Amino acid sequence: MTIELYHNDMSTCAQKVRLTLAEKELNWESHHMDLRKGDTRTPEYKKLNPGAVVPTLIDDNQIICESTVIMEYLDDAYPNPSVRPKDPVERARVRTWTKQLDEGLHAAVGTISGTVAFRHQMIAGRTEEEIIAFINLIPEPERRERSLDTTFKGIESRYFRPAIKRWEKLFADLETTLSKNLWLAGKTYSLADIAYTPYLTRMDHLQFMGLFKNRPKTLDWYDRIKARPNYSAINEWINEKYIPLMKEKGIAAWPRVDEILNE
Repeated sequence: MTIELYHNDMSTCAQKVRLTLAEKELNWESHHMDLRKGDTRTPEYKKLNPGAVVPTLIDDNQIICESTVIMEYLDDAYPNPSVRPKDPVERARVRTWTKQLDEGLHAAVGTISGTVAFRHQMIAGRTEEEIIAFINLIPEPERRERSLDTTFKGIESRYFRPAIKRWEKLFADLETTLSKNLWLAGKTYSLADIAYTPYLTRMDHLQFMGLFKNRPKTLDWYDRIKARPNYSAINEWINEKYIPLMKEKGIAAWPRVDEILNE
């Protein structure tokens, strides 16, 4: 049987799942979705994923949505090697870390990425009416409202400052944890480390590494993460059209980020 993955090259959620597949050395069939063209917002794709997002996994004709759920499913269905600790305390730590992403951190990094860089892709070649019509295809009203605000206002969006502050707190928590443990859940590499890998990578691509100038343990963790074989699941799918844009716009936005951090 073939594992199928509907994903996007630069999506942080899709990267999480690809990292998990790579760690387990599982073969899978790729269905790449172009988010800028609206591939996930078609009626056909919404039959697979009503949220109109990536990733979506199909395994043995079963459809699994939501990246954290997919990661846990893969560890249940293909337990060797396991990426969840056996110790119940460490397993709880994994859930605590991934829960934070699902309860606001992922949306916050989407806000940061969108306001700084991706809004320029959204706007290019479209009229205001076309941009609004495209955003209105987002099913959830809250996500639709956030996308409208971030697309048209950039880093002046009311969502930008809270997003930076939330990730600043997270990175402080990472540094505290990694000062005590080798990995986020404890002694072993786990789904918690996999889950946060794309987000550190995103900050790197945006040239926001100033966030870690006094966080040596986090930087060491990031270096160890990038040295792992499964990091190829990110490197091999890098979209070179995105990198210069994120670098240019991220450098331009950094003074505002620094100002927020020093408030």
